[in-house]
Amino acid sequence: MIWKLKPQSRAFRFVGHVEAVNSVQFSPDGQLLASASQDRTVRLWVPCIHGESSVLKAHTAAVRSVNFSHDGRFLVTASNDKSIKIWSVHRQRLLFSLSQHTHWVRCAKFSPDGRLIASCSEDKTVRIWDTTNKVCVDSFTDCDGYANFVDFNPSGTCVVSAGSNHTVKLWDIRMNKLLQHYKVHRAEVNCVSFHPSGNYILTAASDGTLKILDLLEGRLIYTLHGHKGPVLSVAFSKGGEKFASGGADSQVLLWNTNFDAFNRKEVLKHHLRRTHTDDPPHLLDIYPRSPHPHDVKSQSIEINPNFDVTDLQTLDPPVTDIGFSSSFSSPTRTTGSSNSISTFKDEVNSEDPQYPPASFSLTSSRRKLEDENESAVCSTDKKTDISPAVGNALEHIVEQLDVLTLTISILEQRLTLTEDKLKECLENQQKILLQSRQGE
Repeated sequence: MIWKLKPQSRAFRFVGHVEAVNSVQFSPDGQLLASASQDRTVRLWVPCIHGESSVLKAHTAAVRSVNFSHDGRFLVTASNDKSIKIWSVHRQRLLFSLSQHTHWVRCAKFSPDGRLIASCSEDKTVRIWDTTNKVCVDSFTDCDGYANFVDFNPSGTCVVSAGSNHTVKLWDIRMNKLLQHYKVHRAEVNCVSFHPSGNYILTAASDGTLKILDLLEGRLIYTLHGHKGPVLSVAFSKGGEKFASGGADSQVLLWNTNFDAFNRKEVLKHHLRRTHTDDPPHLLDIYPRSPHPHDVKSQSIEINPNFDVTDLQTLDPPVTDIGFSSSFSSPTRTTGSSNSISTFKDEVNSEDPQYPPASFSLTSSRRKLEDENESAVCSTDKKTDISPAVGNALEHIVEQLDVLTLTISILEQRLTLTEDKLKECLENQQKILLQSRQGE
């Protein structure tokens, strides 16, 4: 049934499944509706007055749950045939299956960014799957019971499970540990739903109650009565201003909340930013050995025009070798006073648009100046004088560049050590997981 929430509007009743319908969900754009049934099929409906649908068949037992990815391109289904299947919505065909559970799979959900899938089974495990590599990357075991329902929080960092042992558990998938454990119901918990803010959880249980948990304070804040019998399903609206509950008493109840409304579009933008992260900077972006590839305006030294100095804006720009320190060597140097400079002609073609005609830049590193000086050809035709103040300032600048170069070198060494340690930790973790699985 599809209900219009406007007053005096008729509901749409869609008929196609021949047995009980276990799960339904709208696509993110609202243009499709997916349903899972005991008749072993999944149907995709166009939510119009005619109720047209297409059938997806691949499971060999009852289908327990159905869930769209954040972009609406994929569908994940969980079944009593112990498998999880991922479908292409556009092509309406099976892409691949995940089948490491050893008992009925009751629920499977995409993470908000679509890169992970969480599933729960009557084999008493909650598994996290990588959709790219199609492998199980983590597993949580609950010895006291199995999970009826599982879902990600809005940020995709945690997974919540609704247990048959009357508990609600919140797992951190980054640290692989149990964060919060609630035992507030007197019967099995059938369904949970996150508020869009991620700060509250709504639970539905067979004791006939709904409960709202405050995750920030870690406590129960509301108990709601309305259904006569087990509450089977519950869900917040996209903005969090309402929620709906369905029970074994054949009733669907719609509730208003007093929580702050949350902008669904902002949530989706946040998820998209997580799926399109920027690449980490390359070492050459931090410590360039050649002219920097990025098109960045360089900050040039301002030279007092009262002095007779070489014009730095000519088409054939000179590269100046300034007598700073003994470590800053050049091929040849004109002898004379400490304030004298020698002009060099750069081998790089100044008309090439990749190299702008500004050669006196502070943004280049000491290594870049060394490379340019080593490749320069000496030309002692021009001799100019520079003020002692400017010379001292430039000498101080190069000393600072030496310090920056040394600092970056130390950071590179530390980064290499960190990467080696991280690689070693990951290898040890894989060995421990392999040993634990062999022991089981």
